[in-house]
Amino acid sequence: MTRIMTTAAVAAATLAALIAPTAAEAAPATPHTAPAKACATKWKAKQRVAVRRPGPSDGPVATMYTPVHHYLKKGQVVRSCVVAVGRTTNGPAYRACGGEGHLWRIVPGGQVPQTCLRKL
Repeated sequence: MTRIMTTAAVAAATLAALIAPTAAEAAPATPHTAPAKACATKWKAKQRVAVRRPGPSDGPVATMYTPVHHYLKKGQVVRSCVVAVGRTTNGPAYRACGGEGHLWRIVPGGQVPQTCLRKL
C-alpha cells in the first residue's frame, strides 16, 4: 500500500514539474506584439445619408431617432472597419436607403446604416 502511495506521489511531482512553466517561459524578457494594422476598408455612400452620433441616453448604438451630426454626400468614400449591432425585439433596427437591418457602420463623426453604404 505504501509502495503505491509513494509511486503516486512521485508521479504527481513529476507531472507538476512538467506542467509548471519555467521562469524563462513564464515571463519573456522582450515581449513581442504584432503592430496594429491601419483600417483599410473603404465604403462609398449610395446616396445622401445622415451620420448619427448617439448620446448618453441612447446607449452605444444609434437609432433612427438619434440626432444627426452631419451628412455624407452621395459617392463620398469613408473608412470603416468597425460595426455596431443594434438589435430590437420587434423587427429591424432601421429602415433606410431602400433596405432594413441592424448593422451600423462606425465612420468618422458617428454611425451610418450599413445598407446606405457599398463596400469598395
